[in-house]
Amino acid sequence: MLTANKLMPRGGGLAPVLLKRAATVELDWDVRQKSRFDATDSQGRQLGVFLPRGTLVRGGDVLVAEDGSLVKVIAAKQPVLVITHCSEHGTAFDLMRAAYHLGNRHVPIELQPDHLKIEPDHVLAGMLRSMHLIVREAEEGFEPEGGAYGAHGGGNGHSHGATTPVGPVLHPDAYAAPHEHDHGHGHDHDHHHGHSH
Repeated sequence: MLTANKLMPRGGGLAPVLLKRAATVELDWDVRQKSRFDATDSQGRQLGVFLPRGTLVRGGDVLVAEDGSLVKVIAAKQPVLVITHCSEHGTAFDLMRAAYHLGNRHVPIELQPDHLKIEPDHVLAGMLRSMHLIVREAEEGFEPEGGAYGAHGGGNGHSHGATTPVGPVLHPDAYAAPHEHDHGHGHDHDHHHGHSH
């Protein structure tokens, strides 16, 4: 078994010719979120992957084996729910609301400009449909957000300055202006339509 204990995010710094020649390994999200796993690459080699705890492996990342060989990771197709807004009864803002509700449930979410992706869950699918979103089943690669403090998320790899907070850190509500919740008009309406596409 070949051991790989180094990860190069998106193959950064490698010549394109080396990436083109590299073996590949297809892994689903369940495996890619682990820091230790076994896999078989496209050349039939058994790999034992041992990465620092908390490392997320993304499609396009490159594993470096102990013998110096490179193995490019491909996000394997897996069952997912693709969530889009209903242009007839809603707006793209509905996706932001859905991401908020899913995030409150600590559900891994892939965020895209025009859709969200989550792992299949019929209870969540029902909730999203009740919010007038379109939920469809698909077989696609899944690349959920790594979280604000993730070791290797979907970010662009640069720092935004100071790492220690400057001044007091207030509760988020401290920044909110006072506001009323009763605006005198109800939002109780029903569309009586199904989104089962």
